[in-house]
Formats: sequence, C-alpha cells, structure tokens
Amino acid sequence: MELHILEHSLKVASIEKEGIQICTHGLIKLAFLASKTRCKFFSLTETPEDYTIIVDEEGFKELPESEHISVADATWLALNVVSGGGNASNSQPIGVTKIAKSVIAPLADHNISVFMLSTYQTDFILVRERDLPLVMHTLSSEFTLLRVVNGETVAAHSLGVTNGFQAFEGRQLPRPIIHPLSSPSNMFCVTSLDPDTLPSVATLLMDVMFYSGGPKEPGASSEDSSHIRFFSFSLIEGYISLVMDEQTTQRFPNNVLFTSASGELWKMVRIGGQPLGFDECGIVAQISEPLATADIPAYYISTFKFDHALVPEENIQSVIGALRTNESAGQ
Repeated sequence: MELHILEHSLKVASIEKEGIQICTHGLIKLAFLASKTRCKFFSLTETPEDYTIIVDEEGFKELPESEHISVADATWLALNVVSGGGNASNSQPIGVTKIAKSVIAPLADHNISVFMLSTYQTDFILVRERDLPLVMHTLSSEFTLLRVVNGETVAAHSLGVTNGFQAFEGRQLPRPIIHPLSSPSNMFCVTSLDPDTLPSVATLLMDVMFYSGGPKEPGASSEDSSHIRFFSFSLIEGYISLVMDEQTTQRFPNNVLFTSASGELWKMVRIGGQPLGFDECGIVAQISEPLATADIPAYYISTFKFDHALVPEENIQSVIGALRTNESAGQ
C-alpha cells in the first residue's frame, strides 16, 4: 500500500460557540464559495463544546483574528493511505480500523501524536510537520511513501533519517483505555453530496451549521439529555463529506445526499471527560486497535477537545463492552 503525504500545511483551531458569528463570513466563503478562495482543505465540526476548524494556510487567511479563536501550536500535515494507487480522494476508503495496526499503532508506539479526520471518501491522519522525519522512518518498512507536490505524486525522500531511532519490534501488551467513554443516544449518518448540488441546499446547510442553538429540531426530545449536537462538514480537494444525526439528515431533500443502499446508521463513542489536548499519544490507538481486532468498521473524528468514533449501530453494545474491558485494564 501507499502512504501519501499531502502538500497542505494545516492549522487546527477552535472557535468558541459565542464567537461563531464573527467567523461566519469567512466560513461561508470557505464552505460555499471555494472557487473564490485558494483553499483546498477545509473541515468544520461542531460539538457541544465548540467548533473545530481544520484548514490549510490559504483558508486560514479567511478567518479573522479573535480572542474567541484558539489555534493549536503546530503546523500539521495530512497523511492518506491509498490501496492500489490512484488519487487519495477518489479511491475506496480504507477505514480507520484497517490502518490501526499498520499506521496508528506504530505511530503511538513511537510517541507521535495524531489527529484523525475520517470523511465519507477516506481517512486523513494528521501529524505535526516537525514529526514528519520520525513518521517516515516509522512507516517506511510498511508503505511506499509518496509526497504530493504541486498536485503531482512523487517519491518521498527519507529526509536523511537513518540514525537515532530504535527499531519497532511489535507491541505485545494490550493498550489500556485511560479516558472516560460515553455513547450519545442519537444515531448518525456519514454521507456526501455532489458539489454541483451544493447551491440548492446552501441555505439549509447554513442553518444547520450556524443556527443550531435555536429551537430543537422535530424528533429531538428535550428530555433526552444524552442527545448531543454533532455536525461535521468537510470540503477537501473538491470532495464534500457530511456527518450528522438522523434528524438533521431528514431535513434534506430526497436524492441529494449519497447514502448506502442499506441506509446504514452509526452510533458514536465519545472519548474524554475533559479536553484531551494535543500532546498525548495513543488515544486513537486505544480505540481503534480493539475495533480492528473485532473487525468492526469505524470512522474517527478528532476535535479540539474530544475524540469521536462512529461504529455501525448494530455493533455498539459489543464495542462498548470491548472498550470497557480495556478501560478497566487501565485502572
């Protein structure tokens, strides 16, 4: 398999809920008027706590300076595993559990922090730019390493990294889960739409993105305290990905969203009892390895404060059981 190192230099930022109105002009431009910007990588995820933005340097220029915006202290690069060659964005998604043992676990064992963004099309593994030499050294035996330069895929050089790193012999011990887990009551859809249809649903999407603090949508029980707000929109190299709960999906016109024939729904596992930060290593591995062992597919979305795994609804009880077992092992 190939590991593509994308050319985007990325910023990860948090926008406080009370500050979202000062950013809407730039965010609308990035989401709906991409042709008016030079941005190629943009993702916006709303959680109950805040909005998380992942955006390249060109897109970051569209956001104002504000005390309501916190930016992670690093530049990030996106890695993408491609099976059988081809463009990362139009290949079949590999799945986070499929790369748990070949990418995520080795990086965790070398104390390399990762930030995950699963989309409808693929999975992006974000690493700090300064960690790239160690990342390449760690993964070079498993993957053909390629860099994307000016849109062209070329062989990645080793950056001269040959000494000073210990060989990875393989991990024998289970990786205990050390952060609290919770599972909201709502069910989620992972979907996409044709960029050409974006104007027809732009008003609805703006409402979903920026006005979620208003009245509850029909079907969302006000007594259901475990029903959380979660919405993710990504526009990356021309491909759109959406993650939203079932009630939000029902607001869209028929035949606009790409969905599987089975209409598969996903349940969420939220990781973290308090903000996780960016320096801890192995959080994604703690979750993805047990899922990979059980052969359960998953999407994984990291945000500024918490992590989120999405698994098929029929697997949620077995997933919680397996993760609780690992959680107990860490106590």
